[in-house]
Amino acid sequence: MLVLQSGLVTQAFVDFVANIRTALPAVVSGLVFLLLAAVLVKVVLFVLKVALKQTLPGESPVYRQFVTTVVGVFLWFGVGLSFLSIVGLEDIAASLGTAAGFVALGVSYATSSMIADAVAGIYLLRDPDFMPGDTVETGDTTGVVQTIELRKTRLAVDGDTVVRGNAEIEKKWKKVETAGEDRPTEEAVTS
Repeated sequence: MLVLQSGLVTQAFVDFVANIRTALPAVVSGLVFLLLAAVLVKVVLFVLKVALKQTLPGESPVYRQFVTTVVGVFLWFGVGLSFLSIVGLEDIAASLGTAAGFVALGVSYATSSMIADAVAGIYLLRDPDFMPGDTVETGDTTGVVQTIELRKTRLAVDGDTVVRGNAEIEKKWKKVETAGEDRPTEEAVTS
């Protein structure tokens, strides 16, 4: 009986070593891929940071960092799924990709109003007609724009601060001319 158990242990060890030999090329290929992908991702993120700094020099670094982080997450997720496929775990990679898709769908649905505010905030930040110090009318509120942030805008209304979501403001707002503003003359408009 001891000889039979010894034979089973020996056979299990031989099978284990054979499986390692079979898997070793895929694991080495996967590790080489990870090394090259890490270098490529770092280069892409560095180029993206430089490009954003040059194209959006006046913007807050928070916006540039947000874009860089989102791109980085997508790149690293793709690298992870590719690594799993290279080492022979295609089914796990497919399952993770599908699950991530469902999670992303749920997150985007849950944060749709926040995303709408952020997109509208980008448009308001870039709009030369909507700047801090301007008097604007949005819905039933008329006030002076204090700050424009990514998701919300603060208006000074009768000594109070009113905070509105940017999506709400972007839908319909109107600049109100005050008595102290310079209006272009008809000559300036026609010439």
